[in-house]
Amino acid sequence: MTSEITLFVNPTAGRGRGAHAAQPAARAFRDAGVTVRTVLGRNADDALRRAREAVEGGTGALVAVGGDGMVSLALQAVAGTGTPLGVIPVGTGNDFARCLGLPLRDPAEAGRVAAEAFTGGGGRTVDLGRVEQPRAAAAGGPAHRWFGTVLASGFDSRVNDRGNRMRLPAGRFRYDLAILAELAAFRPAPYRLTLDDGAETRVEATLVAVGNGTSYGGGMRICADARLDDGLLDVTVVGDCSRTELIRVFPRVYRGTHLDHPKITVHRVRSLTLDAHGITGYADGEPLGPLPLTVHCVPGALRVLAPQTPPQVPR
Repeated sequence: MTSEITLFVNPTAGRGRGAHAAQPAARAFRDAGVTVRTVLGRNADDALRRAREAVEGGTGALVAVGGDGMVSLALQAVAGTGTPLGVIPVGTGNDFARCLGLPLRDPAEAGRVAAEAFTGGGGRTVDLGRVEQPRAAAAGGPAHRWFGTVLASGFDSRVNDRGNRMRLPAGRFRYDLAILAELAAFRPAPYRLTLDDGAETRVEATLVAVGNGTSYGGGMRICADARLDDGLLDVTVVGDCSRTELIRVFPRVYRGTHLDHPKITVHRVRSLTLDAHGITGYADGEPLGPLPLTVHCVPGALRVLAPQTPPQVPR
C-alpha cells in the first residue's frame, strides 16, 4: 500500500467546518508518516472527477472530509476498487460515520483513528447498497449508484423534497420544519415490493426504508438492526399509520425501539425492487429519482478506515 492518501474536502460542510477540519486530519496522517494530498472541486461533478483520478492514480486511501453528501460522492469513486475510504465527519448528518463508530465533529480524533487504521492494515471491509439506474444510463449517466446507509422513500423522501425547496432555516431545523409541513399533508401510498424470491407484495405504506446501515437524518435509526457486514439489506416498511400514530411513534426512531410497533414490518433481503407512484428515492440523503428502483446489497464492496469492531448501540 502506498504511503500517500488523498483528502477529499468539502470546505462548506457543517457551515464551514469542512475547511478547518482538513488541517487537523492532515496533521494526524502526517504524524503517522503518511504523505497527504488534498482534492477540492468547483462543484460535485468536478469533485467526483478529481476523486476518481486520485483513485485511478493509485492513492493509498481517499479520505472524505465533510458530511454524508461528501461521503456519498466518495463512495462513487472508491466502491469496488479496493481503495480504502476514510471519513472525517463534520457535516450535519454524519450517519455513515455514526454507523462505523467514528468520532463525530472531532476532526483531530477522527484523523487519528483513520491514520491508525491506514498504517495498521487498511481498516475493515463492509457492504454497500447499489441502486440500478437504467433511466440515467439511457440518458448517458451512471448505470448505478452506491450508498452506505439508507435508501429512503415515502414520507421521509417527501420531507427531503420539501426541505430541499426551503432556503431557510439551515441545518437540522430545516428538516424539522419540513417534517411538520409534510405531516399536515400526510397520506400513505400504495407500494409494490418485489423481494429476493420474486414474490410481489402490495402494501399501503407511510414509508419504505432500505438499510445497509442503521440511520439517516442525523441519527434516526429507521433500520436499527441493520449491519454493515452481513450481506443483507434491512427493509423497514411502516404501514398505513394515522397522522396521530406517526407523531406518537416518531420519537422512538431515534432510539431504534420502533421496530416492534404492529404497523412496522422488517424484511431482510439481498435485493429488492420498490415501486410507488409519485415517490422519489433518496440514498445517503442524495436524490436518486422517481420509483421504481432496484437495489442490491454488494458484500465487501468497500474497505473503510475504521475500528475493526463494529459499534454496539443499545436499543
